[in-house]
Amino acid sequence: MAEIFIQTLPFFLLIGVGYLAAASGFFSEEASAALTRFVFYFALSAMLFRFSANLNFGDVYDARFMLVYLCATALVYLIANAVAHWRGLPIAEGAVEAQCAVIGNIGFLGIPMLALIMGEAAVGYIMMMLAVDLLVFGTLIVVLITGSRGGASALKALPAVLKGIVANPMLVSIFLGFTWSAMGWPIPRPVNEFLGYLGAAATPGALFAIGASLAGRSTERIAVASWLSFSKLVLHPAAVAAAVLVWPVEPFAAAVMIASSALPTAGNIFMVASHYRVAPQRVSATILVSTAGSILTVSLVLAWLADRVAFQ
Repeated sequence: MAEIFIQTLPFFLLIGVGYLAAASGFFSEEASAALTRFVFYFALSAMLFRFSANLNFGDVYDARFMLVYLCATALVYLIANAVAHWRGLPIAEGAVEAQCAVIGNIGFLGIPMLALIMGEAAVGYIMMMLAVDLLVFGTLIVVLITGSRGGASALKALPAVLKGIVANPMLVSIFLGFTWSAMGWPIPRPVNEFLGYLGAAATPGALFAIGASLAGRSTERIAVASWLSFSKLVLHPAAVAAAVLVWPVEPFAAAVMIASSALPTAGNIFMVASHYRVAPQRVSATILVSTAGSILTVSLVLAWLADRVAFQ
């Protein structure tokens, strides 16, 4: 446990530095937004393209893996929705809370951290989970929100939603990388080194950006935020762990799935909640609480996994 905690601590320290820089006013909100765009569109995209271009899609793609992850995630999604319904919340708010309970920060936090701790072999599995999150649950939340406001508006919004998902730079980078790999083209050395230098900025940049974004988060509705954080940090990885026992997948793949599902709530949910004006303060508080709690819970999960599976 101590060894894993020491391995994960630098990642959370980088988040803490970003938080302090923004909370002190030294790093402005505009600077934080610019850094996030740089990481999202350039550094992380370069990292993902380089990883996927050096992988064989046939070796990475695993329909069973994706289905197991989808079923486990859908179970926790339904639980969070049921609790929201029991509390008398409308469909739109239930959809936002369910999203907070199952969608983790596997893009900005998971890929750089788990690639270093578990090995680069983890990235292919994380890519598949990212695809499920974006394509299935990223579409579902918008459909539920717009559908609860009128069926016609939901149908009108769907093309824009799908266009936004398809144009997501992370998915585009993965698709282009696998296409490059499928063509059998080697990456020229100067290009490979360029992508390596640019991609190397993804880890510190993403972690600093996460911390800076947390500085502006609200701590309102702390009781609800605690429940949603518990769902994300405990229920979600527990459901995934149970799922891989019922429908076994390769041990290392199962470890990556469980570790990724233990990550804190993703920041992009706040953008969706703010855009549709559905409980943004609740989402903000959940991101803050889950990220703080994950300092301990992620280390515990990784330590538990390390005792059972050899990280590559």
